[in-house]
Amino acid sequence: MDKSGGCLCGAVRFEAVNVPDTFGICHCEMCRRWTGSALLEVSIKTEDVTWQGQEHIATRAGSDWAERAWCRQCGTNLYFRQTKEGEWFGSTDLPIGLFDDPDGFTLTHEIFVDHKPDSFAYAGDGHKQLTRADVLALNPDLEGSQ
Repeated sequence: MDKSGGCLCGAVRFEAVNVPDTFGICHCEMCRRWTGSALLEVSIKTEDVTWQGQEHIATRAGSDWAERAWCRQCGTNLYFRQTKEGEWFGSTDLPIGLFDDPDGFTLTHEIFVDHKPDSFAYAGDGHKQLTRADVLALNPDLEGSQ
């Protein structure tokens, strides 16, 4: 499916094609601090996202393997992107709340579930849940970054 979205103030907009109908949740400490909760994200191939207002996008390397971006005008978190070769390289993770129409997605996985606050519970059964150790087994270069 194709979807559009943007930041709170409208300075940054995006168009995305081939958007999957699934989303995941990350409970790592960095995502919790970045979002104030957990990161509910839709992972899209980086080349399938076109940005408008790129001059308003700021990025910061949160580690030696990934970056996060936000709008310079309103502070809206825009994306998480792995910058080093690995399991999730080549994808851009967009917070589900950025989409103009956030409907139609199904939760398929949660990562860093062993870091999830005990008050967080997401409806639905059958989605994959990975601990920190599981994630590091898939991405050994991440060790020491959390």
